[in-house]
Amino acid sequence: MVAIKKDKINGDSLGTGRRKTSVARCRVRPGTGQIRINGRPLEEYFPTIKHQLLVTETLDRVQARDSVDVIVRVSGGGLTGQAGAIRMALARALVSHNEEFFQPLRDDGFLTRDSRMKERKKFGLHGARRGTQFSKR
Repeated sequence: MVAIKKDKINGDSLGTGRRKTSVARCRVRPGTGQIRINGRPLEEYFPTIKHQLLVTETLDRVQARDSVDVIVRVSGGGLTGQAGAIRMALARALVSHNEEFFQPLRDDGFLTRDSRMKERKKFGLHGARRGTQFSKR
């Protein structure tokens, strides 16, 4: 089970998510459905629908879209990694907010860390696996 994290000062529910090299810290509080990422609205931060849906599908799964406000700080990686990190952070924060959300979010894989990372480059090779080109002469 995910650890329950609450802000000691104002009682916000907290969650941390990671994907590739991105890290997202998320706060959930009762509200009207406002989502702010790094101080900007969701539509401004993620202009593509694909990334917006990745973030909001967590809220839609537990029907909490209009009942909570979400504040996110995200850093590192690109837009896809950041959207995945926010998705996991939001799921963890929602479980801290209401423990009844644990089972539906767990069943749909929102609480599972995507462990796929870029493989490191090895010495003597051009990339992680690509070797030098063979020359017969």
